[in-house]
Amino acid sequence: MRPADDPRIDYRKLVREGYDRCAPAFAAARAAEEQPGLELLLPRLARGSRVLDLGCGPGVPVAARLAREHDVTGVDFSSSQLRLARANVPSAQFVESDLMAVDFAADSFEAVVSFYAIFHLPREEHGELLRRIARWLAPGGFLLATVTRFRERAYTQEFFGVEMYWSNWSRDDYERMAREGGLELLDAGAIGHGYSDGERPAERHELLFARKPG
Repeated sequence: MRPADDPRIDYRKLVREGYDRCAPAFAAARAAEEQPGLELLLPRLARGSRVLDLGCGPGVPVAARLAREHDVTGVDFSSSQLRLARANVPSAQFVESDLMAVDFAADSFEAVVSFYAIFHLPREEHGELLRRIARWLAPGGFLLATVTRFRERAYTQEFFGVEMYWSNWSRDDYERMAREGGLELLDAGAIGHGYSDGERPAERHELLFARKPG
């Protein structure tokens, strides 16, 4: 792990270009994974629900699973990942954008999911993203996202053969920010499994599951 504090480096560009470069290897690893956590969400959604997948990557396994019964919109800013996503999930709609640049009308979705993506943004932006998600959700809508257990200052580390950036708060911080954004927490203790890049064991990530009252 290396501190991500060099003012000469555009870390957003590093993330985007890194995912462009590792797209085939990353997609292969993700395609082989059954996504835990979705079982919390799927029984609560009516067929045909509008679902937003933030940081959708190559579309597998999350967007592909959701698109079996629902109207899925995926957002990612890696053009290489999105090319794969469009091929893997042709029934979904995809938007090429930074997560902090995209916007939707209020009450646009019955659910928002975000797996292994929020921590690629500077953590100073995470609270604002959760507030935006709360606005995009229709009353009664759900948020399901992976978060981290402990606070860590921004750092970079090798990831599928490229340098990648992470920045995160603690689980308690994310729960507080979700509540401040107008969401109520559900099943707060759930834990999801990550994926392996072949060199390190599969990681584990906290699941933040919340609902917009209404």
